[in-house]
Amino acid sequence: MTRYVIVGAGAIGGAIGGRLAHAGLDAVLVARGEHLATLQSTGLRLRTPDEDVTVPVHAVGGPDEVELTPDDVLVVATKTQQAPDALTTWADAPVHADGRVVGTAGERLPVLMALNGVASETMALRYFARVYGVCVWMPAVHLTPGEVIIRGGPRSGMLHVGRVPAQTDERDAALLTQVQRDWTAANYDVPLPPDVMPWKYRKLISNLGNIFQALVHGNGDTGPLTARADAEARAVLAGAGIAVTSDAEEQAARSAGFTMHEVPGVPDDVGGSTWQSLTRGTGNVETDYLNGEIALIAHRTGQAAPVNARLAILARQAAATGLKPGAMSADELAGRLGLD
Repeated sequence: MTRYVIVGAGAIGGAIGGRLAHAGLDAVLVARGEHLATLQSTGLRLRTPDEDVTVPVHAVGGPDEVELTPDDVLVVATKTQQAPDALTTWADAPVHADGRVVGTAGERLPVLMALNGVASETMALRYFARVYGVCVWMPAVHLTPGEVIIRGGPRSGMLHVGRVPAQTDERDAALLTQVQRDWTAANYDVPLPPDVMPWKYRKLISNLGNIFQALVHGNGDTGPLTARADAEARAVLAGAGIAVTSDAEEQAARSAGFTMHEVPGVPDDVGGSTWQSLTRGTGNVETDYLNGEIALIAHRTGQAAPVNARLAILARQAAATGLKPGAMSADELAGRLGLD
């Protein structure tokens, strides 16, 4: 039986691992601090539009607390800025079979990168021989230890999965079929595109708005600013010759399975991943791998991306100084971007 080791059991990882466990599938959730302690003592509380359940889970703090076997699949679901540490922590963990060590996780196990942005797959290829990208469309929130909120319904989300680079042999096909079967049973839509990266680049464009939500959070209209960042990013990606799934194809796929719904007792203004990082005061955000990714591509290809580059700067400053969501108005943000 395939076992999924979810490295980073926050909003996305907790939702995937919790749903798998709730469906009776084998999952290990990797967490830390008070969140880990709560998972181990009382389980994971899953709150959805239709459920409020506490799921018993197997939770650990690191690879020294679990014996990996060839039947394991690693799923990295940290923030992208945390991925290098997660990958180096797990890549050299021993894999056991027949009472002996048969290799390392990087040599023997597949790793699925369920993160925003498009950088983590390349990070993982430095350490793992078999890397798969996961394009995550799932409105999930993690603010309280031991609790994850999933706001999508009737399906919890849509997770495109594919080998990176885009190549599939019999072993890949078998794994992808198994993942699709298990994750579908856990209430997700799981398409298997021939190339997952155009889907991840399309999701990257959508995630460019995360920083506007985090900085302004209803304190003015950021629509025109978001449109500027979006248009700049699309021009940069086109100029770099990068394939991006069309808006029409993305919308058709996403709307077929889930839409946002209210979760009883959860305020409507709860935000996305960057908002959650500023709210929790983590001291870092993933914007360098969202808006900053557009700046990187622009710099690599002789283009300019001043709006997205400046947004990455403002995000780093906000995280470093403990700025909370809504501390900046839309007009102030426009001024700092030179767009007023």
